[in-house]
Amino acid sequence: MVAMQIAIDGPASAGKSTIAKILANQLGYIYVDTGAMYRVVTLAALRAQIDINDEDAVTQLLPTIQITFAPGEPVQRVYYNEQDVTEEIRSATVTKNVSAVSSYAAVREAMTNLQRLIAQDAGVVMDGRDIGTTVLPQAQVKIFLVASVHERALRRFKENQAKGSNETLAEIEQAVQHRDELDSNRAISPLRKADDAIKVDTTGMSIDAVVQKIKGIITNIA
Repeated sequence: MVAMQIAIDGPASAGKSTIAKILANQLGYIYVDTGAMYRVVTLAALRAQIDINDEDAVTQLLPTIQITFAPGEPVQRVYYNEQDVTEEIRSATVTKNVSAVSSYAAVREAMTNLQRLIAQDAGVVMDGRDIGTTVLPQAQVKIFLVASVHERALRRFKENQAKGSNETLAEIEQAVQHRDELDSNRAISPLRKADDAIKVDTTGMSIDAVVQKIKGIITNIA
């Protein structure tokens, strides 16, 4: 199979990262966690005690931020200026603020350039909100992954419980709905399905079933 660019977009907690990681591993491709990149920028702003709503201040931080990935078990490791922040970028505080940070033009331009640079020389699986529409519009395979709000909230609730979080399912469901609204209505690169993307609804599906479905789509395109 010729190395391809595979773009997986969709709303929060639709299973994008989980599916993308498995696909990349099985295909021998590079996995690019674009969401983690925006989370690193958000974490950097929070650590610097910058007002998340101050776009200019957040933008000025960009030249000081280096983002790298490294293989890891059970998850790929994410580094901010050579410091492992894999777990910290998934905190509730970062999650609450990342949508605002990812809406800023300069932030998106910087991350998009880095993502395209990674994808230009190898087969990649890249997931996010605007991969098929903005970052890799020429990707050979475009998947738009969705699931019901309740199911997405339940997935996050179970993940948070394992980490000792006290956040309720109702609170998470409200946060997921709010994140959907922010991502879909932002002025720059809003969340939307590319015209040539294939919609896959993961509600009620196992991880393996979703992976097999997408691999079937890839095979048909290849």
